[in-house]
Amino acid sequence: MELCSVIIPCFNEEDAIPIFYQEINKHISQLKDLNFELIFVDDGSKDNTASIMKLLSEKDVCVKYISFSRNFGKESALYAGLKASKGDYVVVMDVDLQDPPSLLPLMYKTIKEGYDCVATRRTNRKGEPPIRSFFAHKFYQLINKISNVQIVDGARDYRFMKRKVVDAILSMSEYNRFSKGIFGWVGFETKWIDFENVERVAGNTKWSFWKLVIYSVEGIVAFSTAPLAIASIIGMLLFAIAIIALAFIFVRALVCGDAVAGWPSTICIMMFIGGIQLFCMGIIGLYLSKAYLETKNRPIYIVDDTNITD
Repeated sequence: MELCSVIIPCFNEEDAIPIFYQEINKHISQLKDLNFELIFVDDGSKDNTASIMKLLSEKDVCVKYISFSRNFGKESALYAGLKASKGDYVVVMDVDLQDPPSLLPLMYKTIKEGYDCVATRRTNRKGEPPIRSFFAHKFYQLINKISNVQIVDGARDYRFMKRKVVDAILSMSEYNRFSKGIFGWVGFETKWIDFENVERVAGNTKWSFWKLVIYSVEGIVAFSTAPLAIASIIGMLLFAIAIIALAFIFVRALVCGDAVAGWPSTICIMMFIGGIQLFCMGIIGLYLSKAYLETKNRPIYIVDDTNITD
């Protein structure tokens, strides 16, 4: 019988884990053709998340857990879970039930039709602040224009994948990870399933607006060099404008003999150009910092405790 590994990243989710465990068991019990292992990954939680995972593993041999030495981020937790998985199929989903376990039977049925991956996307963002939804839509529009990797608007990390897809993802062992882009970059035949947005069952979201902005920047830097090209184009345009302005000032001084007037506007122009230069240098510095972190070859995560044996 084939094995399916379910990867569940967790960070301060002591209230959600018991509810999730009961709910997912209701639906995986319908899949008689599969054995399951549930791999909970504790991303350095400060509450009782790790203890609850251990307790579940003692009661259920199908439950595995990995506990990090500190918070490394969801991307690291996803990678750790994928690396530890042994299934012929692998599912990635959130513990807060915003990824409905009720879709699992449909996803399995769909993947058996010949697809390599079954992915999910939200058809709406009901319950989210309007400004957050607006910027989320704009992010997807932007990254799809400046990147060769297409990321579906509303795409979730909730996926049902064959082993070959997981192996391809694991082959990308980069330190700076952006899973939505990686899922798209590896390719394979993917079927999308739509569902309406579901609010989390317990606890509070760990994604503030600012964290989402940083995550978006990470995604753009990871899968597009367009910002570097934009910085170069801005530099060339400003250089051309400076040459034209210099010629204008020279001719004006010859004709009018007034080479001193206009200092306030000159200072403003200098500040504007200086700001643009710093902005472009910041873009270059961001890419350099990512390259610098990659060359350090640091581990993506450090395990503190686990019940998974090789």
